[in-house]
Amino acid sequence: MESGSENMDVPVAVEIDGAVDLDDAVIVALGCNDKGAWRDCREALEAALARFRAEGVDVVARSSWWRSAAWPDPGDPPFLNGVVIVRTALGPHELMAALGRIEEAFGRRRGAANAPRTLDLDLIAYGRLSGDLDGLILPHPRAAGRKFVMGPLAEIAPGWTDPTGGGAAADLARRALIGADAHPQA
Repeated sequence: MESGSENMDVPVAVEIDGAVDLDDAVIVALGCNDKGAWRDCREALEAALARFRAEGVDVVARSSWWRSAAWPDPGDPPFLNGVVIVRTALGPHELMAALGRIEEAFGRRRGAANAPRTLDLDLIAYGRLSGDLDGLILPHPRAAGRKFVMGPLAEIAPGWTDPTGGGAAADLARRALIGADAHPQA
């Protein structure tokens, strides 16, 4: 993210609609460390969120944006990450396809693992579904150990619990080792 962006001081609502049942929560993580055609990663992530509705996905809660060093290579540009809770009539595989279309529209190219990317959208959880659903593993198998996922999730849903018994988001955020430097942006 470029320093000096005029968007840096824009507050982000981090409250959750009280009607959201966390047992039914569909959770998506967003990340960017290559601004691509955008002014900065914040602008790219905000534009990606605006695109969700066109894919049949409504954001009902969102975290603030969190900054962290790139992982596993901190020499790559730093990441800006966040988490949203969404409502959708799409099933898990359909939702993954929609997220892939958004990534593609934002210039995401799949190449080397963990390489810098303009947009990374991960389905973290789809309600209480757990296990291998025809190649889609839910909840996301590495999310619980990543502070740049659990920290933002704990902002909006600290009591959300990992369907595999891994604990509550707030506890997972405190214990996460990957991206331990992750912190919310002002």
